[in-house]
Amino acid sequence: MLSLFERFWYEDSGQGLTEYALVLALVSVGLIAVLVIFRDAIGGIFDRLAQVLQGAPSNGYVPGS
Repeated sequence: MLSLFERFWYEDSGQGLTEYALVLALVSVGLIAVLVIFRDAIGGIFDRLAQVLQGAPSNGYVPGS
């Protein structure tokens, strides 16, 4: 039983996967924080885009006209 515990303790084959998971979690938390901070600015951009698209012609592009 002690040998099994020692082998488990010193085995580091899953270390890379754990590091990638931690980096992914850190990047996700940072992205969420940025989106929360700039929430109003991003909403304003989409509102302005919707206004511009409301004024766009509805018949589409006709080549040669």
